[in-house]
Amino acid sequence: MSTVTTTYKVSGMSCGHCEGAVSEELSRIEGVSGVQAAASSGEVIVTSSVELDDAAVRDAVDEAGYELVGRA
Repeated sequence: MSTVTTTYKVSGMSCGHCEGAVSEELSRIEGVSGVQAAASSGEVIVTSSVELDDAAVRDAVDEAGYELVGRA
């Protein structure tokens, strides 16, 4: 099975709790197999089995309380 890795920019993350909140919400999207969030850079690397819908990613980041800036 192939995997897709996409890097997103998220604003507002400043600590480990922020990273955890974003990671938890993104992990709930169907097809996501891994999330690595880095508050220091604002980057979130998402590994999935399919190309993710940007609206679904934006909704998950919004639900966590942060803002999706776009793809890095």
